[in-house]
Amino acid sequence: MKSYLKLVNFEINRFFKLYLVLIGLTVVSQLIGAVIVSKGYIKNANQMMYENQLSVSQYIEQYSVFSFSHLANSSWIILPIVFCIAMLMIYVFFIWYRDWFGKNTFIYRLLMLPTSRINIYFAKLSTVMFLVFGFITLQILLIPIEMQIVKSIVPADFRAYFPLSEIYNTDMLAFLYPNTFTGFFLIYGIGLVFVAILFTAILFERSYGLKGIFCGVLYGMLSFGVLITPLVLDELYTSYFYLIEIYLMELVTCIIVLGSAIWIANHLLKHKIRV
Repeated sequence: MKSYLKLVNFEINRFFKLYLVLIGLTVVSQLIGAVIVSKGYIKNANQMMYENQLSVSQYIEQYSVFSFSHLANSSWIILPIVFCIAMLMIYVFFIWYRDWFGKNTFIYRLLMLPTSRINIYFAKLSTVMFLVFGFITLQILLIPIEMQIVKSIVPADFRAYFPLSEIYNTDMLAFLYPNTFTGFFLIYGIGLVFVAILFTAILFERSYGLKGIFCGVLYGMLSFGVLITPLVLDELYTSYFYLIEIYLMELVTCIIVLGSAIWIANHLLKHKIRV
C-alpha cells in the first residue's frame, strides 16, 4: 500500500505543473466569460429597449430574462471543459508512453522497483481519476463565483432566480454532475473502465509490438461490446427489463470488464514486458 501511494504521489507530481496551467486557463476563461456574457446581455437589452422604445417588462416579455444557461452554454464555459477533457484523454496515453520514450526509458526503473508491477498500473489509473475529480471539484467552486459576477452586473429585474436544479441541468454541467447515484456510476464508473481498457490495450502494444496493436484494438472492441450488451438487450427487448435490471446488468458487465482488464494487465506486466 505504501509503495502504491508513493507511485500515485510521484505520478501526480509529474503532471502537476501542466495541471496547474489547465486549471489557470479554466479559471481565467470562465471568470472572464461570466463578465463578457453578462455585459453582452445588458448591452443588447439596452440597445433593443432604446431602438424599440420598450420598457423593462416589455423587453422581458419579448426576449426573456437572463438565466444561468446563457452563461453555462456559452463557449467561455464549454470550451475550457472540453479542452481539459481532451488533454486528459491525451494524458491517458502520455502517462505510459512518456516512460518508454522519455529520457533514460524511465519505465525500466519503475518495473525494477521492489513492489508488485500491477501497482504501477493502479497508480497511473488512480492518477487519471484524481485529476478528473480535481477538475470536477474546481468547477463546483467556480459556479458560485460566476453567479456572483452575474448578479453584480445584471440587474435583478433582468435576471431569473438561479436554482441549483437549473444550474446543474444545463447540457454540459448535467453531464459532469449527474443528480442520481445511477447517473454518477454510468458516467464515472464507465469512464474508469474505459481508461482501464485503454491502459491494457497500451500494454498489449508494448508487449507484442505491431501484433500488439491488433491485439489491443481487438481487445478494446470486445470489451466495449461486453459493456454495451445490457443496452443492446434493452433496445432489442423494449419494456422487457426493468430499469433496475438494466442497471444491475451494466454494473456486472463493468465489474467483469474492469476485472479482466486488471488481470490481463497484471499478466502482461509480469510475464510479457521484459526489463
